[in-house]
Amino acid sequence: MRVMGTMRRMMTAGLCGVALAAVLTAPAQAGEAGTGDRSDGAAAQPAGPAGSGSPYATGAGLTWRASDSGSDARFRGLAAVDRRTAWVAGTKGTVLRTVNGGRSWRDVSPPGAGALEFRDVEAFDSRHAVVLAIGEGEASRVFRTADGGATWAESFRNTDPAAFYDCMTFFDARHGIALSDPVDGKYRILSTGDGGRSWRVLPSAGMPAAQPGEAAFAASGQCLVSSGSRDAWIATGGAATARVLHSADRGLTWTVTQAPIPAGDPARGVFGLAFRDARHGLAVGGDYRAGEPSPRTAAVTGDGGATWTGARHQPPGYRSGVAWLPHSRSAALAVGPTGSELTLDGGRRWHTFDTGSYDTVDCTPDLSCWAAGERGRIGRLALSGR
Repeated sequence: MRVMGTMRRMMTAGLCGVALAAVLTAPAQAGEAGTGDRSDGAAAQPAGPAGSGSPYATGAGLTWRASDSGSDARFRGLAAVDRRTAWVAGTKGTVLRTVNGGRSWRDVSPPGAGALEFRDVEAFDSRHAVVLAIGEGEASRVFRTADGGATWAESFRNTDPAAFYDCMTFFDARHGIALSDPVDGKYRILSTGDGGRSWRVLPSAGMPAAQPGEAAFAASGQCLVSSGSRDAWIATGGAATARVLHSADRGLTWTVTQAPIPAGDPARGVFGLAFRDARHGLAVGGDYRAGEPSPRTAAVTGDGGATWTGARHQPPGYRSGVAWLPHSRSAALAVGPTGSELTLDGGRRWHTFDTGSYDTVDCTPDLSCWAAGERGRIGRLALSGR
């Protein structure tokens, strides 16, 4: 019945749903066979359409179908709402929105924001969205729209020269948090309870001390992510070790654990996280400098980030974005400047299916996956040749 339910969703989700359906049958069959959820977040690989005998087991047949954005901005912020609606945010204060599945994009950038660097966008529907600009001091700002970008209100401007905001996440349409690099030795958390209309800095008493040189990477809007109504995670790097911090109370208190992705350099660490529930998560990263080796770029957790295990078959290079596929317990995508990977076993093995450059990725409940990156690149997951 679970397979049939997946196929019915696919029939109503358009071309991208066709591509995803081949992957989604894998966890569905695994569940029917009684394999269930494994403690490490991986499901046994089934036989059948997406099993080891299928090209989809290694991502063959999948590709990113380019969408003409009409922009040359670099988009590191991406919020996919559904198969018709998505928002991207990037350099030169650029925000674009589509409401027709990427056939056309409308420039809905906040007026006067051309000098800002937008690195994250969180959208709730085709009208309501919040964007984050990064940078030292007053360069870090938050804007909110309730009319599809026709008008924007600046709801936060950082006045602390020591703060540098990197990314944000929302638990629901009202409650969200944003992350700054350490100030006075601890990461700073900004919180909203009214959908981004107003923000306040949370007390730092529940935040562990940062390592010397430690920071978060504003590379994909995924250095701060959430799952459910209260759980959030922070990805770090740049210090002696890469770490992941976890909060179960919307950012008031945090625990911390080491991740098996190399750091020890300002350009190395964990760049992106994705959690499909409060326990099962993926981490990607490496060394973002072109030409530098990144031998360990992916890890997986099955206990909410308390422990992490490196992938058995790693992506071949630095990756900045990662997303679980909708309705799947074991399929996910990772993206970076040198390619994109698919996993069908919860992040234990990754297989390259595209060699284009993308910085961030996001998927929607109605079986649509989007990616965005440099030179205005925006793509939707599709079947090759379709």
